[in-house]
Amino acid sequence: MSGLLLRLAGPLQSWGERSAFTPVRDTAPFPTRSALTGLFAAAEGIGRDDGGIDRYDSLQITVRVDRPGLRLIDYHTVGGGQPKALTAATSGGSNKGAAVITRRHYLSDAVFVVAASGPDQTITRLAEALRRPHWAPYLGRRSCVPDEPFVLRSHLDDPENELLTRVPLSTTAPRNSGADDTVPVEFLREQPPADTTASPADTIDVNDMPISFAQHHRSHGVRRLYRTIEQLPAALTGPQPQLLHRLIYYAQTEERA
Repeated sequence: MSGLLLRLAGPLQSWGERSAFTPVRDTAPFPTRSALTGLFAAAEGIGRDDGGIDRYDSLQITVRVDRPGLRLIDYHTVGGGQPKALTAATSGGSNKGAAVITRRHYLSDAVFVVAASGPDQTITRLAEALRRPHWAPYLGRRSCVPDEPFVLRSHLDDPENELLTRVPLSTTAPRNSGADDTVPVEFLREQPPADTTASPADTIDVNDMPISFAQHHRSHGVRRLYRTIEQLPAALTGPQPQLLHRLIYYAQTEERA
């Protein structure tokens, strides 16, 4: 078993949870399992109707919430003021004839670090694909382009420990006063935390476990998440102007090892 680390950051992110083809396109407050599976499949060149996404079922996902971001809502219209034949198409093969109005939710200035753990062969294949993707990665929607560095590390024996002790924090959260100089950080895990010093875990059931991405037969199952607030060393934070250099140094350390 090994793991890799991805840093999901950018001006906008949107992790749709339950709003496909509805006027309100919501976003979950964190990257969904469905979106991450889609990101992995796109990097490997697997299309929506190709199947085979069960190859990612063995992965264990942990999300560290560096910055939750601010929720924005975009009032969005498509196809207004045009003859019916030029307006948005319907699933039945005709045209709507009027403007399509949606309200699209985004997370602005959010940062997440994702640890994906699984069999060595799977992680090796994924790391190579994510560094040289078949289709460009995006943060939930194609308009949401990720910042660099994107892939922080791969082939890690203990990626969770890296999240707790080594990966620089992109946070402005206040430090705890006193001798124990720490920063509270939210974690979302698919398994109960092994660290007994973590806060008691809140359980969350989310309907984001992908079963099929087929265009007209999308389906998802439920998975359980364990949410904790954990105290990380304040030394992982630092002045924001230096953050990019620290992240690049961390990512490049693997290449020198």
